[in-house]
Amino acid sequence: MLPFKTLQEAESAIGRSLTTAETIWFNYSANKSDYYLYCHNILFLFLIFSCVPLYYLFLEFFFRKSIQSYKIQPKVNLSLSDVFRCYKVVIRMFILVVGPLQLVSYPSVKMIGIRTSLPLPSLWVILLQLGTYFIVEDYTNYWIHRFLHCKWGYEKIHKVHHEYTAPIGFAAPYAHWLEVLILGIPSFLGPAIAPGHMITLWLWIAFRQIEAIETHSGYDLPWSITKYIPFYGGADYHDYHHYVGGQSQSNFASVFTYCDYIYGTDKVISVLWVFIFGLQVPFCNHTDSYTAASYLTGLSLSKEGPPAVKGASNANGEQNGGSATFAKDCKDD
Repeated sequence: MLPFKTLQEAESAIGRSLTTAETIWFNYSANKSDYYLYCHNILFLFLIFSCVPLYYLFLEFFFRKSIQSYKIQPKVNLSLSDVFRCYKVVIRMFILVVGPLQLVSYPSVKMIGIRTSLPLPSLWVILLQLGTYFIVEDYTNYWIHRFLHCKWGYEKIHKVHHEYTAPIGFAAPYAHWLEVLILGIPSFLGPAIAPGHMITLWLWIAFRQIEAIETHSGYDLPWSITKYIPFYGGADYHDYHHYVGGQSQSNFASVFTYCDYIYGTDKVISVLWVFIFGLQVPFCNHTDSYTAASYLTGLSLSKEGPPAVKGASNANGEQNGGSATFAKDCKDD
């Protein structure tokens, strides 16, 4: 709650006139507690989980022919009931885990120095802090993700997230409850290192979840603004990681690709030279192997399509009963 009762008091305290943004913030937050403002994250996360994936669903169902060439695994088609089933699991996890976690984590947010006061940070400060948060989260997430791909971590926790070998937007937060809690640590470290304003925290939580949904969308859309971000992985990069599944030992990055490159787990870099020489890349021993050319130009699959996904429709619209975890005969190089 702001310590000012009027705009004049606020302007006198900071020694200048309030900007338009600061006036709006004052009018909205002056009589609201910091805890109430922090709990806005719950509403934002619910809206993001529920609405952002609808964009890709809308494109798929109403512009399927137009965007089919941008679909990374075109042989996999989920029905609306499959998508809704995924959404129900995500919302159940949101109600039982994510929401309560937000409610009880407020003391830690106050402890690290997240503020609601005036003046508001400048745009450049916000961008610098958001960049720091993404880099810190990406590095920490990389190592946690690698741990989750060890035998114990995958079988006990991470395999839930890999039930979607051809990911969709709604499946971005689809995970074991313990993984949801563990991956909250990287998201918190950035604000702990460089604490900022509550608005910056809101933006960080929102942008990170929107990015995760895009990465799991299953589409490599050419008009995405993220294509202009240096070292950004994107949907095509992460899709291969899901395709291989539990035996994958590459493409662990959550946002950027620099960790995979530095530590030798970057599959795209490793196949680049094979692509130049026109050879097929044995990404896995499955008959549905990728080729370097198809991978680097959108991860189109060869004749038979991807490993079977439980409940998914095949090219003929039939439901298959394949394993939702990963193809057992598929081995990452």
